Amino acid sequence: MRIVGGTLRGLKLAEVGQGDAGAHLRPTSDRVRESIFNLLINGNHPNPIPGARVLDLFAGTGALGLEALSRGAARAAFVDDGTVARALLRSNIEKARAMGGTDVWRRDATRLGPNRGPGFGLIFLDPPYGKGLGEKALESALAGGWIAPGATVVWEEGTPPPVPVPLTQIDQRRYGDTLVTLLRAP
Repeated sequence: MRIVGGTLRGLKLAEVGQGDAGAHLRPTSDRVRESIFNLLINGNHPNPIPGARVLDLFAGTGALGLEALSRGAARAAFVDDGTVARALLRSNIEKARAMGGTDVWRRDATRLGPNRGPGFGLIFLDPPYGKGLGEKALESALAGGWIAPGATVVWEEGTPPPVPVPLTQIDQRRYGDTLVTLLRAP
């Protein structure tokens, strides 16, 4: 796994191998990640990355949030309650020399609680597929004030996810077994 664009392009990230089923680690492939960022940058909507505050839920290795930082995001917060994931995440943050622009929070993404700071303009959501965790995490983020007005949500899932009110779907693409849905907050 490598960062595929921006200032950190080519940076090799910590190896996960084929993933860690026990820890539900299934990293987004470089090809899918590149496709996601092409969609964000070149889609029929304003590019949400420059200067963004990024929230990476079910962060795993942190590749999505680090890719956003590489492409001009201002700050990234990573949420994962897995021990294996947080160790890989910290290693990747060090490799990217991004310690000053990141936060790592050990918490359940489906029970975020209230946000004590400004909302996030770009949210990545890559839960274990088919378990309904994405829906619960988005409900928690909306209820806790984590999603800024006009924010973009990038949701990876195996099947079309239900779009929670008040979010609207702005795009959806399939890449192999990954379905990427882009949502917008009002």
